[in-house]
Amino acid sequence: MVQRLRALARSLETQFLGKQEAIRLMVLSVLAGEHIALIGPPGTAKSALVRTFARMMDSRYFEYLLTRFTEPNEIFGPVDIPAFRQGTYRRRTDGMMPDSEIVFLDEIFKSNSAILNSLLTILNERKFNNGGTVIDVPLLSVFGASNEVPADESLQAIFDRFLLRVRSEHLDAYHFQELVQRGVALELQRFGGAQTQGPLLNTRDLLAAQAEVARRMQISDELMATYKSMVFQIRAEGVSLSDRRVVKLLKVMAASAFFDGRAQADVSDLFVLKHVWNTLEQAEILDGIVAPVLEGWFRSHPEARRAGGMEVSLEALLAEVQRIRGSLTGGAPVSDLQLFAHLRALGEIKAALQSLATDPARRALQEVDQLLDHVLRSGRISA
Repeated sequence: MVQRLRALARSLETQFLGKQEAIRLMVLSVLAGEHIALIGPPGTAKSALVRTFARMMDSRYFEYLLTRFTEPNEIFGPVDIPAFRQGTYRRRTDGMMPDSEIVFLDEIFKSNSAILNSLLTILNERKFNNGGTVIDVPLLSVFGASNEVPADESLQAIFDRFLLRVRSEHLDAYHFQELVQRGVALELQRFGGAQTQGPLLNTRDLLAAQAEVARRMQISDELMATYKSMVFQIRAEGVSLSDRRVVKLLKVMAASAFFDGRAQADVSDLFVLKHVWNTLEQAEILDGIVAPVLEGWFRSHPEARRAGGMEVSLEALLAEVQRIRGSLTGGAPVSDLQLFAHLRALGEIKAALQSLATDPARRALQEVDQLLDHVLRSGRISA
């Protein structure tokens, strides 16, 4: 079970560069039975990531692009006309959201009042009022996507139903070449009609995995003390975090332990607290609170460090440094535009190496500084 979950995550990581933490959180959301929102500008692979994720799970899937003109029948199903003629009002929900296990609602915050209340009930209580009969829905998880955080007060309730929030940003400059290479490979596959990978998991597998997650809900006193102090610190910084969400986050931490093959959650699972922000500005505050705790834990438990999230591959960074070095020190002339791109990439690489805080990263950082010094001494830029 765990091996197939990891295979699913690895497959997505090979297709979507720089999305390791988003992919991990998507897996954890399904395991915990919670919902996740991906927020970011157009063209940052939000929709493609969710659709590919859904194709790799053999579950009933529903997807819809919401607008402010979306009508309830488009989401919940059309009115059953034969039943209506006999005096019964109900919807035909087959193949619609109330009948689905994995749901993707693109531009989720374009929801209008006509469908908002029903969405809230489905997301929170897993129930749908169908013509006066309340039915249980088989929903496992809802993925929402939006270009921006909702500013309208009336949408805060729906935003609150998404326990985890993930920023989907454009990749850093040093990822550019690898991004193009992977993107071209994917486009060539589409031109060639290549078959996409089949499902790795089904709903029964996921329900069995959720039972394993439930067995990991016992949190040690030490971890609980750390969790409590971080929650209070987050609230003290003005980030609203309700008691309901505090409890639900424990499920995600247990899911993280299960995904890693551990018997119970530990401090490394507190990374989920980086993703409880209500505004993009709060994301920076949360990172400042959570990152030092995680780094302290990984220094004491180096074997527990995992790839993903804001961490980057040292090998990938070094390869990009070598490409830039070859361009700057080779015989071919370098235009001002190319020089600007190289300098921007080196600046981002420096920041990434500093975040790794390991001895190999520090040695690589010295190499970057030497390369920048070479450019400065060459006279291409002024001091």
